Parts: sequence; structure tokens; C-alpha cells
Amino acid sequence: HRFLTSKEEFHAFLRVRTKPGGQVGDEGEEENKEKKEEEQVSSCQREPPTKRMRTEYLSQDAENQEGAGAEEKERPERKRARGQNKSRPCMKPNHYEQSRLCPSVTQGCPGKCFFGPRCRFLHDVGEYLAGKPSDLGQHCVLFDTFGRCPYGVTCRFACAHLGDGHQNIVNAALAQKWEGKLLVRNNLSKDLQNQLRKRKFVFQKAEEYLRGLKLHGGDGKGGKATVEQEVSNCTASQEGLGDGDSHECPLLQEQGEDPKAEALQSPSPQGDGVASSIPTVGPLTDEDITKLRLCEKKKLEIQGKLYLAPLTTCGNLPFRRICKRFGADVTCGEMAVCTNLLQGQSSEWALLKRHHTEDIFGVQLEGAFPDTMTKCAELLNKTIEVDFVDINVGCPIDLVYKKGGGCALMTRSNKFEQIVRGMNLVLDVPLTVKIRTGVQEKINVAHKIIPKIREWGASMVTLHGRSREQRYTRSADWEYIAECAKIASPMPLFGNGDILSYEDANRAMEMGVSGIMIARQVPVGALIKPWLFTEIKEQRHWDISSGERFDILKDFTNYGLEHWGSDTQGVEKTRKFLLEWLSFLCRYIPVGLLERLPQRINERPPYYLGRDYLETLMASQNVDDWIKISELLLGPVPPSFTFLPKHKANSYR
Repeated sequence: HRFLTSKEEFHAFLRVRTKPGGQVGDEGEEENKEKKEEEQVSSCQREPPTKRMRTEYLSQDAENQEGAGAEEKERPERKRARGQNKSRPCMKPNHYEQSRLCPSVTQGCPGKCFFGPRCRFLHDVGEYLAGKPSDLGQHCVLFDTFGRCPYGVTCRFACAHLGDGHQNIVNAALAQKWEGKLLVRNNLSKDLQNQLRKRKFVFQKAEEYLRGLKLHGGDGKGGKATVEQEVSNCTASQEGLGDGDSHECPLLQEQGEDPKAEALQSPSPQGDGVASSIPTVGPLTDEDITKLRLCEKKKLEIQGKLYLAPLTTCGNLPFRRICKRFGADVTCGEMAVCTNLLQGQSSEWALLKRHHTEDIFGVQLEGAFPDTMTKCAELLNKTIEVDFVDINVGCPIDLVYKKGGGCALMTRSNKFEQIVRGMNLVLDVPLTVKIRTGVQEKINVAHKIIPKIREWGASMVTLHGRSREQRYTRSADWEYIAECAKIASPMPLFGNGDILSYEDANRAMEMGVSGIMIARQVPVGALIKPWLFTEIKEQRHWDISSGERFDILKDFTNYGLEHWGSDTQGVEKTRKFLLEWLSFLCRYIPVGLLERLPQRINERPPYYLGRDYLETLMASQNVDDWIKISELLLGPVPPSFTFLPKHKANSYR
């Protein structure tokens, strides 16, 4: 108990030390600030009563124990904080940068401004520098890594690569080393975006499938799924894709051109409901006139591998790079909404980006109807490089559920079948599905749905051991996951839920699952300790120091500046995602402080003082302390900066 403390002592310790170096701050000013913070009850949640009770229970003061009992009586009157902070403040670029330099000037061609006289950006470098915030450091990660910083004078570390006359210096030798290398793939080109916005993209396979649905009583959005899949399951017992039947697969005709090249071709006129042929170049091969049978598709060989699940908001590309470095085998992009992808929204397409270090990478789609999901699958099949596509049938949030997506598909079996069959038909890569145990808490239905998913052609299922009503509370039902794994065989089934140590991972693998998914949200293993992958592979508890954890945050900020940019907008975007991640990281309790191992994922830690100042600061669940950590890495926040975490349960005072 020597590390345990009270809330007052905890915050007093952080208040008197403003930096890891140990400088003493102005206590009077800090006290006034704390009083103001307590008044802002609408912007931040109070700490859960369970934590207050736990802290006071450990105290030997009888009066404090009586106070804890009084708070226990008051607890039913206060509604529990859960869900998202939907009305949280949004810091847009113009909030922290009023005058921005025109990109044409940054790229060294001011005479070629695309907007011409209508341009609302500055073209005078001197005028821009007069209002530009001071630099944040002497070293630019982009210049040090790639030999050139594309942000020039707008870079917040510009002093590292600006010469006379504000000219951008280039390290020719280092730049030549990276020349021609594609570090991030799956970008949205302007040509493709224009085709999607003008609805000129050709969805040949999807349209054929949807016409078949209409002929048999469906309309792509409603009706019963009565049409049989055109491609039967082959050698199911060997491939793990079927229910044991072995049928011969008919050959289907398709267009005579590489689908990657076809994606950007202009559409041809159609007549009588059949697309006209597209001109081809070169000799005709078997691949041009025959379609891969289902059993000949590329298999997803990830049994026994560690799978980093799609993590909304926090599962961005820089975070996935951190997890890959610690041993994650399989990564997946954040959940992307299919309708937004079909509209060519840049923000949604950014979720599909893939770093070159992600050797096994997939994307996750969310949708409610066969027409949009099938078209989106064909679009991605033609335009991006992925190893698998996952359907999100586990999202519990109301915004998705009420529109018929996410968990709602588990109750809409006809739509679910049409979506899986249609997507599997148009994809050349394996299709996977992520589901929950059911919608209602005590009514499990996954065991009934999994055999159907296998029959419809999915290559793998991931089962989260909670229902929609449970969200991310209580413990995952691993006994039920084990039961479903037997039912799913020979199709692989990955288990998901409550993995925070290598012992948890070992127990999960003993249940008979094909692998485990280190997953998301509250509670979440990978966000609390991304080095969990290393612990599982090396079968040990890692008593990671505060300095090592700070180095991880430093690497994340460097990856963020590479990905989002080193100008003011990129720095603040990196800060935003860093703060979101810190709202989870603060839940980690250092191994050296635990009375028993391992830490339980659903346990809220009591207040404790770490072995040094930085370890204590990282344990704080106060938003202002997270901002302080971000300032150690990315410099001072802009004036009037505000931050509120996405999830209400993640921050309280």
C-alpha cells in the first residue's frame, strides 16, 4: 500500500511540480485554476463513486470511511457517465491559424496558384512569418528522415531546414534514398474522387448481382434473399470456407482488363441492361475470361497470429505503426462507412491508408444494405491494396444501430445474407465478419448465425464476447466463445474481449479459438498497453518504465507529424489523437506497483504515486495533465485550446 494515496495528495504532488525536472510552480495560481475547473462540471465528469469508495476503503481514517458510506447512499441518484461526448468542442484549423500560406508558395511555385485572384490564402512569405507562431524545436522529423520537408516555411520546425531568403534546404543524398518509394498506399486520387462524385464509376459485378436480387424478389434494400450464390463453396473441409459440401464451381465471364486499371476508365454506354465491352490492350489470357473460384481465392493464413482490431478514432496509421513495432501481426483500418466511401469523401478514404510496414492489412466496412455494401466492396477491390475486407456487425452505437447497420444486421438475416454473398462475389480477397454474442444481454444468437456465415462464403469470423446491451462493460463470455469456435469449425474463429496480459491470451487460446483479437474501446488492451503484443510473444510481464513509455509517445508524435504534417494544422491534429490515446493510457498500472499480477482490464486503479514524477503524471485522469504531457512533446497549445475526450467515462476530476 505504500504507493496508494488520496485524491488531494495526488493532485497536490502534481501541482507543486510543473515539469519532470522538478521546478516548483505557483501554488496560488494552481489553486485558483483548480477552483475554476471544479466549476466546469458540464465539461468534465466527476470520478466514479466506485473509485472514491476504493480509495477511502484503503484509508485508515474512520471519518473518511463514514464519508464513503454516505457517498454510497447518494450513488443511485447520479446517472452513470457512459457513451460519447457528442457536443464536445471541435478545434478547426482556423481556430489556431488565422492566416495560412498558399500551398503554391509552400511548394515553390507561387505563380501557379490554382485559385488565381480568388485565392484566400497569403502569398507574401514575410507577411505570413510575421504572424506565424514560434518554432517548436530545432529538429524536423520529416527533414531528418526523408531529407526534405514538403511544408517549407509553414513547418513548425522550419529553423532546421530553412536557408537564406527562407529557401527550403534539401539533403540530396537522403532524399535520393527515398525517391520513388511508396510509403503510404491506398490514397484517393483526384480522378477517382471526381468519378465517384459524378457517379460515373462502373460497378459491373455489383450491378449484375443486384439485378439478380431484383429478379428474385429483392430490390437491394428490401425483400427476402432467395437468390443462390452463383459460386458454390469448394473443398470446404480443406479451405475452411464452407459447410462440408464439395461442388464444382462454374466459370463466370468478366471484363477483359486488369481491375486496377479498369477502375479509372470512363464508363461506356449501356444497352439492354448489359455493359458494353471495354477495349483491351495485349494478348488475351485465361485470367481475362475466367473468374477465380471461391476455393481458389487467396486464403487468409492468420491462425495463431495477433490481430490488432479496428479502433475507431485511436486506431489511426501512426498508432498501428506503434503496435506493429511491438509485435502485432495483423492490422486493420478504422471502421469506414460505405456510403461515405462511395461519395468520395476524403476524410473517409483516409481511414483506408496503409503503411508499407503493415504486411497483413485489412479494412473494415459498415453498412446496412446490399446495394451500397456490394458496390463499395467492388470499388475497393479495384482501387486499393488490402489482404482482406471485414464487415462490422458488432458496432453497438445508436447512430449505426438505428440505421440497420452494425449489431442490427444480426437481427436482419436476409439483409445480412445478401450483403455477405454479394461482397464475397465481387471481392478477390477473403471476406471476414466481426459479430457480437447478440443484441440483448441474456439472449445469445451468435451460435445460430455463425454456421450461416460460413455457408454464405465468409473466410473467418471474429466474435466479441459481449452483447450490444453490454457494450464494453462486464466480462467477456469466453465459455460461449469456445462453444462458438467448435460450431464454426472448419472456418477460423477469432476471440475478442478482456485481453490485457499474456495469461489472458494463453487462457483464450486454450478455449480452442484460431487466434485472438486485441481490441478496442472500453475496456481495451492495445490502447492501455500497446506493448501487450511483446508480452504475449515473449510470455512475460514487462515492467516498463515511465521513460520508455514517454519514448513511445515521442515515436507516436513523430509518426503523426509524418502522416498529418509538421505545419500548425498537422501538429494540432497529432496533438488531438495523442490526447485521445492518453485518455486510455492513464489506466495502465505499472507492474512494479501491483500487489498481484496481472492487472484486470475492468478495474479502475485507485489514486497512487508513481516511482517518479513522470509516472505519476501519466497516471492522472485529469484532462489538463494530458495536455501537459502533449506540451512536453508538441510545445504549448494554441490560445483558447480546449479538449474533451470522445468517451465520457474516460476523464473525470
